[in-house]
Amino acid sequence: MPRTPQSASLAWLRERGMGASILVSAISAAFGVILISATGYIGAMLRADPYIGNSGTLAFVLGFMTFILVGVAVYVAAIVTANTFSTVVAGRTRRIALLRLIGASAQSQRGEVARQGLVVGAIGAFLGLVVGTGLAAGGVVLTNALLGLTDVSYAVAQPVVLIPAVVVALTTWVAAWAGSRRVLSVTPLQALGGSVEATREQVVRRPARNAAAIVLFAIGAALLAVGVLVGLVSPLGVLVGFVGGILSFTGIAIGATLVMPPVLRLVGRAFGRSATARLAAENALRYPERSSRMAIGVVMGVTLVTMFAVAIESTKAVMTAAAGGEMPRELGTVLDTFSSIMMGLVAVSAVIAAVGLVNLLTLGVVQRRRELGLLRALGLSNAQVRRLVLLEAAHVTIAAVATGLVLGVAYGWAGAQSLLGSVPVNPDAPSAPHLVWPALPLWPIVAIVVATAVLTLIAAVVPTRLATRVAPVAALAE
Repeated sequence: MPRTPQSASLAWLRERGMGASILVSAISAAFGVILISATGYIGAMLRADPYIGNSGTLAFVLGFMTFILVGVAVYVAAIVTANTFSTVVAGRTRRIALLRLIGASAQSQRGEVARQGLVVGAIGAFLGLVVGTGLAAGGVVLTNALLGLTDVSYAVAQPVVLIPAVVVALTTWVAAWAGSRRVLSVTPLQALGGSVEATREQVVRRPARNAAAIVLFAIGAALLAVGVLVGLVSPLGVLVGFVGGILSFTGIAIGATLVMPPVLRLVGRAFGRSATARLAAENALRYPERSSRMAIGVVMGVTLVTMFAVAIESTKAVMTAAAGGEMPRELGTVLDTFSSIMMGLVAVSAVIAAVGLVNLLTLGVVQRRRELGLLRALGLSNAQVRRLVLLEAAHVTIAAVATGLVLGVAYGWAGAQSLLGSVPVNPDAPSAPHLVWPALPLWPIVAIVVATAVLTLIAAVVPTRLATRVAPVAALAE
C-alpha cells in the first residue's frame, strides 16, 4: 500500500531518538502543569485559612519555587534534546552530504532539523499538557477527599497551565536548532562515509566555543562567590548565586569536551589493562564529543539531586550555627519534610536526564554498527563486544557521577550559604553572619551512586543486544 505524502513527511518520527525526545518534552510539560496546579491549589488552601488568608509572602515563595523547579526541568530537557539532535545529525551525515551533493544548502538542512524539533516539542508538550492536567485534577479531588476540605475550590483547567507546554515546545525547537549546528560543517565528500563524530583534534580546534565556555564558567563561578559573600549580610545573595549557578553550569555543558576528557582519562586507568578495557577507555577519549554528550546528562541529574541534598544538610548546619549550637526540634522536622518533598520534585529532572542517557547510548550503538562489525570481523567475540559497550557506558557514567558529586556539593553549599548566611533562627536576635563548611549527607550520596550504577546496567541492556544482533558482513556493508 503506497504511503501518503503526509505519512512520508512524518516518517522521520520513527527514527531512534525521536520517541525519547517526545517523552522528555512530555515529562517536562506535565511536570510544569502539575507544579503550577499544585501551587494554585495550595494558594487556595491558604486563602481559605482564616489565620493565614491572603499572605503575600507565602504566595511569593510558592511562585518562586515553582518558577525555579519548572525552569530547572526545562533547562535539563533542553540540554538533553540538544544532545539528542546532535547525535541524530551525526548519524545522518551521509544522507545530509548526499543532499548537499545534489544541491541542497546547509541552511535548508538545518532548518529541516529545527522544524522536526518543533514538531517533537509540540507533540510532547501536548501529551504532557493532557496527562499533567488529568493528574492534577485527580490530585485535587483526592486531596479534598482525604483532608475533608469542603470549602476549598480550585479549577485546574486554567489558561496558566498552557505556559509550561508552550515553553517546552519552543525550548525543544531552539534546542534542536542548537544541536543541529553540525549540519553546517557537513561536506558533500562525506557522502562516502557513515556516522561521523568530531575527533579529539577537531574538538580542540574550536576556539570560539571553548572561549565562550571558559568565560561563562568564570563569570558564573565569580557570581557564586559574590552570592555567598552577599548572603552573609542579606538573603538576596541567593539571587546572585542562582544566576552564577546557571551561567557556570551552562559553561560546563558547552565546554563538556574540555571538562570530561581529563576525568575520563583518570577513570580509564582503573579499568585494568585488558584489550577490551583499553579499547573502551580509548574509545571514550578518541571521540570526546560523543562521550561528553552521554556524560553531561548524568552530570546534570547527579548534580541536581546532590545539590538539593547538600543544600538541606548545609541549611541545617547554618541554622544550627545561628542558633548557638543546637537547632530547635520543630525547625528540624520542617526541614526534613521540606527535604523529602524537594528531593521528590528534583527527581523528575533526574528522570529526564536518565532518559537522555538511555537514548544516547542506544543511538550511539546503532550508529556504530559498522565499527562494531569490524571489531567482530577482526576476532572479537559477541561477549567481548557486549563487554566493550558495557565498559564504555560504565566509564562515562563513573566519570559523570564523580563530576556531578563535586558540582552538587559546591552548588548546594553555595545556595544554602547565600540564602541563610545572615538569617537568625531567633527573630528577636540580632542578625549576624554565619559561615559553615559544606555538610555532606552520607546516605543520599550513597543512594545517588547506587541508583546511577543500576541505571547504567539497565541503560546498557538494549545497546549491548543491538551491538551483536547484526552479522559482521552486513554491518561492514552499511
